[in-house]
Amino acid sequence: MSDEEVLAFLEDQRTVTCATLGPRGWPHLMPMWYLLKDGEIWAWTYAKSQKVRNLERDSRATLQVEAGDSYEKLRGVMLECDTVIHRDTPAVQEFGEALFTRYAGNPATEMVAAQAPKRVVMQFAERRRVTWDHGKLGGVY
Repeated sequence: MSDEEVLAFLEDQRTVTCATLGPRGWPHLMPMWYLLKDGEIWAWTYAKSQKVRNLERDSRATLQVEAGDSYEKLRGVMLECDTVIHRDTPAVQEFGEALFTRYAGNPATEMVAAQAPKRVVMQFAERRRVTWDHGKLGGVY
């Protein structure tokens, strides 16, 4: 996929799977809602979550967003990223309100304000990208 196709695809999808390295060295995979900011995937989670603990040890994460319900329609993006964890509560709250506006249609201000002190925002800085779009194969599979 071209850069423009990747951006349009990521804007259209709703769930990213985040892989981090767990404490025993095994991949730890978790689905998350996300926002795009300046072309990067950003997400929020509880500060005490396993994925945050993993990222505090090793900031590398692999993200995957995929779509398609049959082989010839499979499309996806896999990103190898360095992760920055943001802990500033007002910024976390602002992000949470934007996230809930995208996914629920309203900022859920009261709930997000109560959650923000317990949460962090993760910024995923892309280092390497792999994409696929089986629709471009023209039936050759």
